[in-house]
Amino acid sequence: MGIEEKLPSGMLLTTVEKAVGWGRASSLWPATFGLACCAIELMATGGPKYDMARWGMERASATPRQADLMIVAGRVSQKMAPVLRQIYDQMPDPKWVIAMGVCASSGGMFNNYAIVQGVDHIVPVDIYLPGCPPRPEMLLDSIVKLHDKIYNTKLGVNREREIAELEEQKLRRLPLVQVDGRGAEEQ
Repeated sequence: MGIEEKLPSGMLLTTVEKAVGWGRASSLWPATFGLACCAIELMATGGPKYDMARWGMERASATPRQADLMIVAGRVSQKMAPVLRQIYDQMPDPKWVIAMGVCASSGGMFNNYAIVQGVDHIVPVDIYLPGCPPRPEMLLDSIVKLHDKIYNTKLGVNREREIAELEEQKLRRLPLVQVDGRGAEEQ
C-alpha cells in the first residue's frame, strides 16, 4: 500500500547522498604503502584466493593522484614519515586511510626513537586493523566496514551538521567512574 505500488516497474528511488556514497564505496582504488611484514598479507589479499576485485578494488594504484584509499601496512620509520605524508597530500579528496597491523596502529613492539608510534600522528586514520600480521580475511572485513562508512557519509551542509553533532556528543559524555586521590570511587 506504499508508493512502490504506484510506480512503474524499473523505477528506483534514492537520494543523491546514497547514490554518491554507493559510487564512492564501489570504486575504491588503493594506494598501497607496504613497509614491513604486513605488506605480505596485503599482497595475498590482492591475489586470486581473496580477490579484492570483488569490492571494486580492481587495481592498486602506483600513483597517489589516482588513489582514494591508502593502506599503510607495517611500521613507519621517522625517515619514511614525510614521504607518507607527501603521498597522502597528493591523493584527491575524499580520501581514506587504513592502518594495517599493530605497528602502523601504535608502533607495535618497536618502542624507540626510530619508529613512529602510530601512523595517526602523520595522517588521519579511518580504520585501525589490529594483528601482527593481520590475516587477509581481517583486511577484507575492514574494507567492508570502510565501505559502510563511505556509503553513509553525508554531503555538503549535512556533513557539517553531522560533524557538529558528533563533536557535541563527545563533549557531553561523562566519565564512567571518577576516582579521587586515594583511589576510592566517588559518586
